[in-house]
Amino acid sequence: MHAVLRLTTCASFLALSMGWTVNAGAQTTQKQYQLQKTGDAPLELKLVDVPVRQPGEHEVLIRVHATSLNRRDIYVKAAKYPGKMKPDLVPLSDGAGEIVAVGPKATRFRNGDRVASIFFPLWLDGRAKPEYMGSLGGGGIDGMLSQYVTIGEQSLVAIPKHLSYEEAATLPCAGVTAWNALVTRGHTQPGDFVLLQGTGGVAILGLQLSLALGAKPIITSSSDDKLARAKQLGAVAGINYRTQPDWEKGVREATGGAGVQQVLEVGGKQTLPHALASLGFGGHIALIGGLSEFGGDISAYSLMGPNATASGIYVGSRADFEALNAFLEKHKLKPVIDKVFDFEDAPAAYDYMDSGALFGKVVIRL
Repeated sequence: MHAVLRLTTCASFLALSMGWTVNAGAQTTQKQYQLQKTGDAPLELKLVDVPVRQPGEHEVLIRVHATSLNRRDIYVKAAKYPGKMKPDLVPLSDGAGEIVAVGPKATRFRNGDRVASIFFPLWLDGRAKPEYMGSLGGGGIDGMLSQYVTIGEQSLVAIPKHLSYEEAATLPCAGVTAWNALVTRGHTQPGDFVLLQGTGGVAILGLQLSLALGAKPIITSSSDDKLARAKQLGAVAGINYRTQPDWEKGVREATGGAGVQQVLEVGGKQTLPHALASLGFGGHIALIGGLSEFGGDISAYSLMGPNATASGIYVGSRADFEALNAFLEKHKLKPVIDKVFDFEDAPAAYDYMDSGALFGKVVIRL
């Protein structure tokens, strides 16, 4: 008891002497998950005890309250994601929490501020650059599945007041991706038909954003129950791609033969031909994911004929995230969360995400 007290007191004195702003409840040790390699076995999610690193000059210390999973995180765990991965990686790019300590030269936030991580910690605004891509949290560098995270103050955004930590944690990847696909690149207009594939995080957030933009979302799924839920949220049509393999015909019918102005293409190789056949004159297709494998071909005429455009979307910048948050706050939109898992049950959250049963986002509460 006395040894612990002395340790905590010494740590607090050191922090104050270095100019840190310290929360009285700050700890020196924490639990975090790491993806560890053991022999020839696949990567395993391990819960470990590690020190809490106090923030440097332009850093802050965050008490993480919630994280969320993306399909990418399943690929990372399976060692199938492109790029070099840090050994003993702390996974998950997306998280939200409260600032509990501030470095001596950090000025963007204060103790008690509620913040969320950005997907690419170095991409603050403007166009993407190659050097931004290697900074990806939960891949090239440690992510958010940890009780405490020490991070540069520039790599965070403030959370809208109407959102919980759990809701805010769903946004760094899926929310910014949907925003850029529909707004930054897509320039969605009121009355546009928007095609959304599946009922995962990007699709459901895309549905909500489409409605707020005055557009008319159409959604595909292999589950009639999920299609019914999507219609309750405001989808104007739902198409079961399992019972209707040529689902572009259903899309054309739902749009009166005109086709859609926007496609959020997350399926990849197997769905791309159907998505292109659904695209209307002057439309836009956002290439986002590869659930059915990356690859496939886009013929020149499939875009030239309808005078259409295609964009490759790899999330976005901090400025994009801030624009999304302003929109969410204006319209009081709240992301749809399918299921929340406790920190100790993180492996079960991975299994649920991998099952494809989700409708919206899967969250881990710390």
